[in-house]
Amino acid sequence: MDKKVERIINIYNRITNGEVISKSAEAERFGVNVRSIQRDLEDIRAYFADNPESGKLVYDRVKKGYVLVRTDKSALTNSEILTVCKILLESRSLVKEEMYPIIDKLLQCCVPYKNYRQVADLISNEKFHYLEPHHGRKFVDDMWDISSAVYEHRLMRIRYQKLKEPDKVMRLIQPVGIMFSEYYFYLCAYISVSEEMPDVPKRPFPTIYRIDRIAEFEVLDEHFHVPYAERFEEGEFRKRIQFMFGGELRKIQFLYKGLSIEAVLDRFPTAEIVRHDNRGWLIKAEVYGDGVDIWLRGQGDIIEVIDGGKKSDN
Repeated sequence: MDKKVERIINIYNRITNGEVISKSAEAERFGVNVRSIQRDLEDIRAYFADNPESGKLVYDRVKKGYVLVRTDKSALTNSEILTVCKILLESRSLVKEEMYPIIDKLLQCCVPYKNYRQVADLISNEKFHYLEPHHGRKFVDDMWDISSAVYEHRLMRIRYQKLKEPDKVMRLIQPVGIMFSEYYFYLCAYISVSEEMPDVPKRPFPTIYRIDRIAEFEVLDEHFHVPYAERFEEGEFRKRIQFMFGGELRKIQFLYKGLSIEAVLDRFPTAEIVRHDNRGWLIKAEVYGDGVDIWLRGQGDIIEVIDGGKKSDN
């Protein structure tokens, strides 16, 4: 490679990483005169002038050198990248072997060089004490294949480890969405009736599969049809499936006697306050499945169930 080109690339890379470039220091580094470095900087300045979304090269009198002033509003700020990293670490959703490279790449790609060490130090303790999920499985590489099956409406054949059964079961499914909740990623899918699995019933509501429990999967060439009126909407489904237990849609009512009604409304995005009096808040909400029953029982005396929404309750 031509020495001038190599020199310009070196200076450019360091500028984009947030370094301050001094003409005299660069001349000494590369063994050339200051005029050569000045011409290099003019070439780099011209590049940024033609690509203003990448930033602007300016001379900083306080720092006594050339710096890149970024103008790309789509880039993450230090505060934003710190927030994202903390959310990822607190999620405890991945083993270290998959979590750490993601965190490191976020820091390297999004944090200016001059602030890299500060942001890295702020999350270093959490990285050191990070607790992996107990399943210990790596599955990040599978996420794209699964999401592509969702996007392209392609059937999947999976071998799945159920909670209470040591043997893995086979399922032919129509994948319709991927969701995350409390440490785990989930695949929402409709069970598809097939000749190879005639005893598996087809349900009118999605079944929830924890992705780390999918031992094997195959994305088939066969597509399934989803009528527009019946299309699966992850956002709407997510409002009603806070506890990741599959099942029919239920309409429940309960009296909340605690102190933080905001916590209840955040837990149940579909919740409506029917009334509020000295007894508490009467809440109605829509939920899928039986997972809500576990939560309701766990709230003790601050929850009084008025209508559990099950068929047997009618």
